[in-house]
Amino acid sequence: MVTQADIYYKAVLARDPRFDRKFFIGVKTTGIYCRPICPAEPKRRNVEFFSIALLAEKSGYRPCLRCRPESAPMSPAWIGKSAVVQRALKLMARQSSIDQGEEQFASLFGVSARHLRRLFEGELGRTPKQIADQNRLNFARKLITETALPMTDVGYASGFKSLRRFNDAVRVRFHRSPSEIRALSGAKRESDGIVLHLSYRPPLDWHSLMTFYRSHAIRPVETVTDDVYSRVFKMEGVVGSLQVCQSQNERELILSITIDDSRGIFAIVQRVRNMFDLECDPIHISNVFSGCPLMKKLGAKHPGLRLPRGFDPFETSICTILGQLVSTEHAKILIQQLVEIYGEKIRNPFTGGEASLFPTARVLATESLVEIKTTRAGREAIREFSRLVLEKQIRLDATQDPNAFRDRVVRIKGIGPWTAQYISLRAIGDTDAFPATDLILRRVLENQSTLDLECLKPWRAYAAIYLWKEYARTLSNKKRSP
Repeated sequence: MVTQADIYYKAVLARDPRFDRKFFIGVKTTGIYCRPICPAEPKRRNVEFFSIALLAEKSGYRPCLRCRPESAPMSPAWIGKSAVVQRALKLMARQSSIDQGEEQFASLFGVSARHLRRLFEGELGRTPKQIADQNRLNFARKLITETALPMTDVGYASGFKSLRRFNDAVRVRFHRSPSEIRALSGAKRESDGIVLHLSYRPPLDWHSLMTFYRSHAIRPVETVTDDVYSRVFKMEGVVGSLQVCQSQNERELILSITIDDSRGIFAIVQRVRNMFDLECDPIHISNVFSGCPLMKKLGAKHPGLRLPRGFDPFETSICTILGQLVSTEHAKILIQQLVEIYGEKIRNPFTGGEASLFPTARVLATESLVEIKTTRAGREAIREFSRLVLEKQIRLDATQDPNAFRDRVVRIKGIGPWTAQYISLRAIGDTDAFPATDLILRRVLENQSTLDLECLKPWRAYAAIYLWKEYARTLSNKKRSP
């Protein structure tokens, strides 16, 4: 009789990247646990399998130095079943949550610290603090093995406030000092800037992502070519720039960061991963689509489409409001006006040339915006949205209830259901957002009477991306040249 463990072992022998972080392999003879894509070939009798890395470590295994389990894409098992656990894990991926007290952290989800610990231990076997510490150490090892940053900078970038505590924590978790890990990694590190490799589960349609970002580029903040996305930013008062391109092995993106303060690196990496939807599991989306004939067909025709989110949710939201009821090209002109008139002028840390930052919520909440050639209602909506963000009446993070978020946004005069849904999809990463009033999507629903959106929940945002990809040219109002 074939067991689940036998199936897992066949997947290990296949080295299929689609199984990456679906499970982990504990090797009894070495005390190490690995990803399914690890080049090691342990014998069947010497291995056991775990659904998540936490269970492997709880059983006494330490992470492999070759395949580095901490660098694998996140998995559905890691996310958890409880909505509270899922939202908490998303927030814990942000640097800002690491040093919060447990009671303050739990209050963000309307529960006590004791109840949140009980939920985490029941689903994941560890407390929120233990998982946050593991996230921090995973990121620390990534910086150790992939960059030439001094160990002091690595410690600060990973959220440690003292080098001694950083060294002790790394040694306890990985059984080696930071210097020993760097020496054993054998990885080629860039001497200039910070270059990190961001893994994902293939396939990923890089061309479609670049086409989208090129047609929606925020000029002059962003620059997009066929192969490279680049931009300037300001986080916690520090100006920086980044570039993202696809690696030749097509299993990872290469992120290059130029910034003077290493403490912002963690947040930058998380934003880029979210922007390119690197946590997506294509197999899971394919399984969801299998129950709908139309979506199953489109999934096979356009493999690897991802949700093209924004680097900064506030930027994305304002650009969406400006883009209401106008063409994409007209929206780009309005956005460029907004940036050039109200954005802060800076020097690009990478090129040394002049650049502009997207205007802040404080600026947009107080300026008249009369120089922007949009409607009065549009200007009022931008000011009101910015004011509510500034006063924290609207939050732009992925931890909240998307329905409550959309209800709050649509109450702003001048913002309709399409805008609220689109902001929910691109700004806060709601996988179930579906702008049904969109011209293309509305016509698809009219023409495809058998399309059942209910069976696609909570992944309807992916359905929207595939439908736009397939029908944008044939169902739009634009007249095409012969």
